[in-house]
Amino acid sequence: MSTNPQSKRFAPIVHSAAEWRAEMARLSRPGQPSFFHIRTQLPKEGRTNQVLGASRYMNVVLKTYASGGENEIHAHSNEDHVFVILQGSAMFHGPNGETREVGKNDCVLLPAKTFYWFQTKEDDEELVMLRIGAHIDPDSDVLARVDLEGKPFDGYSEKNKEVPVVLHEDRIFE
Repeated sequence: MSTNPQSKRFAPIVHSAAEWRAEMARLSRPGQPSFFHIRTQLPKEGRTNQVLGASRYMNVVLKTYASGGENEIHAHSNEDHVFVILQGSAMFHGPNGETREVGKNDCVLLPAKTFYWFQTKEDDEELVMLRIGAHIDPDSDVLARVDLEGKPFDGYSEKNKEVPVVLHEDRIFE
């Protein structure tokens, strides 16, 4: 099998749940394998989401964080997902004050409806995680998330401390 030069390009950064859904739809190819390469520019500020692969029941996203994290407690109501930490470290928090530090090669599996939030460790290198999600009901919104009161919660919102991303010109994770 030959190497595809396209595999070395950067996957597009999605800036909203709508863009994330559109990229999953674009990448989903029933009955065909997906090939992708983990490669991204690292952020100086903000965070990125890059959809690498998707099917009716799964999606794979490369996530990077300069600082911060998913800063408000929430749960995904229609998806189990796992984070695989590839670089950096973070502190994960549960709804009752539980905490767990994770670093390179650690993984976190979050069943649907599990409340959590996380933050990168200060003074550490950028956080890079692979996020693999499995849809509970592929006919419902896979990106649905709720706050502690059960109200819809947009991960790209100011409430979730979303800030504009600024990328390093010369810093790449691969």
